[in-house]
Amino acid sequence: MPFDPVLRFRRFSRAVTSEVGALDTSFLGRGRPLGAARVLNAIGHSRADVAEIRDYLGLDSGLMSRLLRGLEDEGLVTTRPHPVDARRRVARLTEAGEREFRQYEALSNARAEALLARHPRPEALLAAMDLVASALGRDRLSLREADPRTAEARHCLSEYYAELARRFERGFDVALSRDPDAADMIRPRGVFLIGFSDGLPLGCVGLKGSGGEVAEIKRLWVSPAARGLGLGRQLMEAVEQAARTLSIRVLRLDTNSALSEALRLYRRSGWTEIGRFNDDPYPDLFFEKRL
Repeated sequence: MPFDPVLRFRRFSRAVTSEVGALDTSFLGRGRPLGAARVLNAIGHSRADVAEIRDYLGLDSGLMSRLLRGLEDEGLVTTRPHPVDARRRVARLTEAGEREFRQYEALSNARAEALLARHPRPEALLAAMDLVASALGRDRLSLREADPRTAEARHCLSEYYAELARRFERGFDVALSRDPDAADMIRPRGVFLIGFSDGLPLGCVGLKGSGGEVAEIKRLWVSPAARGLGLGRQLMEAVEQAARTLSIRVLRLDTNSALSEALRLYRRSGWTEIGRFNDDPYPDLFFEKRL
């Protein structure tokens, strides 16, 4: 019988609390606790709206105000009314704040590198971290339209192709697939969407159009770290909505029977199985959906 799951969870929480220095009065030796350092970090990473920073960090208004006031007293941050909505405030780092932000970044990176270096299986450790972070941040998943040639898109597509190579009985060679570079997944012909969790790309989907009323859904992929969290469904709903904005009336897709999770998603969301409509060597199942 597995050891008590609650005790295992609490052990994990204690380990993380200790590793990140959550109880330290001087986080990373910079003279202020973790909460103030996180606010400084958020502003340094281009989060300016105070209400958005508060929501991102999960802080109540009183604590957020105290942390900001402390950073202002140190000369690290300035706040002013929002240029459009005077009821809101925006925060900026001063020159001293920029220097302190860079110090935190260097120290945090060094700590991460040291932890990974002393673990015998760093990739397995990172995969576990991605799984936990995705589960804890499932309510903060966001979708963004992107050029399929960006680094984030290439990462998703590379992971997608690698997974197909592992799961298909005959492997997978992207050069034999249709539109390997996703060149037709850019407006006004199509779109490419990426799902993010706190900056990490965890999934993607493409809409490959031709300028007409029929288009194809391609390259649906969700990271193993985010499976079961509803990201695949969100991506499919979003790409269908994007198709509507492009006046596309009929969507098609092809898939392989080895991808059982994708098949369940399609069949549960109104897709109808049809006959083969292309000569791609890898798919063995074909679907259509009228919008």
